Amino acid sequence: MPVALCKAVEQVPAPDALAGGCLYEPKWDGFRLVIVRGATTTLWSRQGKDLTARFPDIARAAAAQLPAGSVVDGEVVIWAGDRLDFGLLQRRLVTGLGGMPALVRAHPASFVAFDVLTDARRDVRRLPLAQRRRRLKRLAVDWSPPMQLCPQTGDRDEALSWMADFRPAGVEGLVVKAAGGAYLPGRRDWLKVKSRETTEVIVGGVIGPLHRPSQLVAGRMRDGVLQVVGRSTGLNREQAAELTAALVPAGPNHPWPDRIGSGAFGGSRLSVPLTRVEPIAVAEVSADAALTAGVFRHPLRFLRLRPDLSPADVDTL
Repeated sequence: MPVALCKAVEQVPAPDALAGGCLYEPKWDGFRLVIVRGATTTLWSRQGKDLTARFPDIARAAAAQLPAGSVVDGEVVIWAGDRLDFGLLQRRLVTGLGGMPALVRAHPASFVAFDVLTDARRDVRRLPLAQRRRRLKRLAVDWSPPMQLCPQTGDRDEALSWMADFRPAGVEGLVVKAAGGAYLPGRRDWLKVKSRETTEVIVGGVIGPLHRPSQLVAGRMRDGVLQVVGRSTGLNREQAAELTAALVPAGPNHPWPDRIGSGAFGGSRLSVPLTRVEPIAVAEVSADAALTAGVFRHPLRFLRLRPDLSPADVDTL
C-alpha cells in the first residue's frame, strides 16, 4: 500500500499555514511501517517489502490489539536505554531468521502509529486528517506496548518545545500535516522540519583538491584513532576558501583510505577519491539528530572553522 510522503522545509510552519490548520507530530528515527490487519497480519515497508518476519514482536501485538479490517501507518523504532537506536533496526534486516528470536528478546521494537488508512474495512484515506485521527485514537484506546499512539498537537509552541526536549532521545524533529488534508499516497503533502544543533568535528579530509574542496569529511577520535563520522553538504566558494587556508596535506600515517563511499556518510558501494589532510583543524558544523554509533547518517552543514579549539577539545566516540 503506497504511503503519503514528506518534503523538507527549514522552518516550522505557522498554525494556519495548511488547510484546516497545522497538526504537529514528532519525527521518529525509525523505519516506516504499514500494518495490514486482515485474516492475517502483515507488515509492509515504505518500499513495499514484507517485514513481518523481521518484526514478529510488532506483528504479534498488532494481531492481538488491532481489529480485523484495519490498516495503520506509523514508524517502528527500537530504544537503547533512553535513546532511539537506528543501528538496532538495521540489524533486524540483516540477521538470519534463525537468530531473530534472540534479537527480539534482547532489543524489542515499538510501533508508533500516526495514521489510519482503513477502519472497520472502510477506506478512510479521503477523510480529513482530523477525522482520521479521531478514528485512530478509538483504535488505540486499549493499546499497550509495543503499540503506541504518536503524540500530536495543534499548538506550535508545544511542538517547538518537543523539538528541543525530544532531541536527546534521537527524535529528528517534526512532521507537520494539514488537519483538513486527505491521505494522498505518493504525494509529498506532509512537511518535515529537522531539529539541528551545532557541534565540532575534526577535519580529516575533503572531497576534491586542497585548493578547491567541494565537501568536508569529518572525523572524531576513538581510542586514539581518527574515525570518519560524516561529510558535509557542498561547500560554497567562501566556505571552500576558508577551509583551504587551514588544510595541510596528510603525512604517511593518516589512518583513512584513498577513497570513500559516495553516500551521505560513506555507506555507498560507489566511492570517490578522498584527499586526506593532517587532522589539526576543527570545524563547527550543524547536524541533525540521526546518529548511529556516533556517525552522522545525514550530511552535515559546514558553518565555520574553530581556530580557538584543538582536536583534543572535540568529543570522542
